[in-house]
Amino acid sequence: MRVVEYVAPLGLDGRRRIRHVRVKGRVVELMVQYELQIEGEWYPVVRYDTAHGFAHKDVLHWQGLAEKSSLPTADYNLALTYAEDDLRKHWQRYREHFLEEVRRR
Repeated sequence: MRVVEYVAPLGLDGRRRIRHVRVKGRVVELMVQYELQIEGEWYPVVRYDTAHGFAHKDVLHWQGLAEKSSLPTADYNLALTYAEDDLRKHWQRYREHFLEEVRRR
């Protein structure tokens, strides 16, 4: 079993948190999360994971609600690639939606 875990900056006020577990080269567990720092606190904005036995994405809201949707593949190797790619392409949109909710508080 090989566990890969790291945190990397994303934008000026955000970061990516990545964790995945591989057994014999196959991903058996994954978590990719975009977090945003607001007033010194870190908040999860979007998370891709396998916590409930299937690959899915949670779009998180300022009020604590989450919108869950299945990822387009059941293969965890492909799901990890999808999650990293989706976050790379859309993190700014996720950021703006989250900050809009913060401004309305």
